[in-house]
Amino acid sequence: MEAFHHAPISFHFPYAFPIPTPTPTPTTNFLGTPNSSSINGMINTWMDSRIWSRLPHRLIDRIIAFLPPPSFFRARAVCKRFYGLIYSTHFLELYLQVSPKRNWFIFFKQKVPRNNIYKNMMNSSSTNSGICSVEGYLFDPDNLSWYRLSFALIPQGFSPVSSSGGLICFVSDESGSKNILLCNPLVGSIIPLPPTLRPRLFPSIGLTITNTSIDLAVAGDDLISPYAVKNLTTESFHIDGNGFYSIWGTTSSLPRLCSFESGKMVHVQGRFYCMNFSPFSVLSYDIGTNNWCKIQAPMRRFLRSPSLVEGNGKVVLVAAVEKSKLNVPRSLRLWALQDCGTMWLEIERMPQQLYVQFAEVENGQGFNCVGHGEYVVIMIKNNSDKALLFDFCKKRWIWIPPCPFLGNNNINLDFGGGSSNNYCGEFGVGVGGGELHGFSYDPRLAAPIGALLDQLTLPFQSFN
Repeated sequence: MEAFHHAPISFHFPYAFPIPTPTPTPTTNFLGTPNSSSINGMINTWMDSRIWSRLPHRLIDRIIAFLPPPSFFRARAVCKRFYGLIYSTHFLELYLQVSPKRNWFIFFKQKVPRNNIYKNMMNSSSTNSGICSVEGYLFDPDNLSWYRLSFALIPQGFSPVSSSGGLICFVSDESGSKNILLCNPLVGSIIPLPPTLRPRLFPSIGLTITNTSIDLAVAGDDLISPYAVKNLTTESFHIDGNGFYSIWGTTSSLPRLCSFESGKMVHVQGRFYCMNFSPFSVLSYDIGTNNWCKIQAPMRRFLRSPSLVEGNGKVVLVAAVEKSKLNVPRSLRLWALQDCGTMWLEIERMPQQLYVQFAEVENGQGFNCVGHGEYVVIMIKNNSDKALLFDFCKKRWIWIPPCPFLGNNNINLDFGGGSSNNYCGEFGVGVGGGELHGFSYDPRLAAPIGALLDQLTLPFQSFN
């Protein structure tokens, strides 16, 4: 199974710091010049197959479990044993224990900007069974690399809405009770969940998966009549390792005068968060108590294109601040919600020189943000080529290279990174191909709650 497509191309300027490679100190001959035979001897001794071939399998498996997914799938071509690791229960258990978390992102083409819903379109590879090929674009912020993922088994009429625990959540596009699929694109697994009880149009959906539980919340856009769509209620879905099930049986009313756009929720420390509009505020849903509350946003009357993201375990609000009467220059700022749950603290402001450049490129079209761990990606609307990456740890802003798979799909374009300063004063020019929207994503070969989800597995049906 070829899950990743990747090959390097060059750009006008480097994007990441080069990784130094240690060079062994060669011996010299009696003339004082390096002895090439000694260098070859060192390499041959270091890579002696008589030594490496005796490594215990359990140690080799542990090393492989640390590989990032693209390297793992390349390693499967080495031998039959490596190829079969993905089917080994023992290896997958080890993988779940030792594999490091990766703060990566996955993006999809945006087809309906008004509702943040991606419509699957039939293409030349579609069949009468209603199965169409959906593509996702995986972004590695550590190396500034893109990979292409295929969702070949997703039925027509489903859209990606959330991600957690290595699984992508897809929801049916048609109005009515929502059908939900959980998909692991690395292994090609799909698990359908029971449909929601209430009919809805384009609800906001939050998903969080831990090692022992799964929680899903579907909120707003209640279809109370053919002519009225209102944000009224929330349905929740819960399963945990202690045997407690709550399958859409728990409902909760949304706050009065709630006016949030349909879209994603952000999960942080047992709560889902989403933006509320007119005027701007933040809605918080406590999973444990099944209650909603409203949090006032900072500088709410002067915000433009606000987005909520997760950053290092905190709720972070990213927005442009623009008001002609303010005594401060226009800027893009980041605020973190404090532990008290009501106060915001400004933690970062885009350098003014970079903001001038960003505003020129953005040209008032707006932008979307997604965060994961120490990274935030800012995507300019109606322009898939221009995006910024902010690194919380290194406090640097970087124009990231555009996704190379959005142009002509018949051309096999892939790329790798180079080096970058704290912020780059120019941006890469790439191929066009439509607006992207995305989610935080930790690519994993196995879901931590696989046994729980297996209990819900039914013969797969096409929900058409």
